[in-house]
Amino acid sequence: MRGTQSGLSQESPLRIGSVVIDCLNFDEMLAFWQEALHYVTRSPASDGWVILRDPTGRNTNVSLNRVTREEKLVGKNWLHFDLYTADQKSEVERLLKLGAKRHPQEYGSDDDFIVLEDPDGNLFCVVQISKK
Repeated sequence: MRGTQSGLSQESPLRIGSVVIDCLNFDEMLAFWQEALHYVTRSPASDGWVILRDPTGRNTNVSLNRVTREEKLVGKNWLHFDLYTADQKSEVERLLKLGAKRHPQEYGSDDDFIVLEDPDGNLFCVVQISKK
């Protein structure tokens, strides 16, 4: 699950919670970004997914997502935003009215994100976070 922490400001119900990097060499990328940023894992890596966080809590998370070479080469972004919100439904509706489009995506029962496309077709996710 991508969004499990609160931390939205009072000014905006939506914030960049993570920049997601699709990667072929997951273990190498994990070691590199963890050391380069001095970030720690929020929880252990699982099934080719990990969220790295700033231990001070001041900076945006960096997430790594393992993909296959075929996935990497077929119209996928290498980077995308995970936008965190406590009101996913309202934010998705608002973003669709602004010009975003739903991206064709199959979701698992535990998925807490919805994939959208910006007006240029770049993918981003709207992630439901826990309300605190």
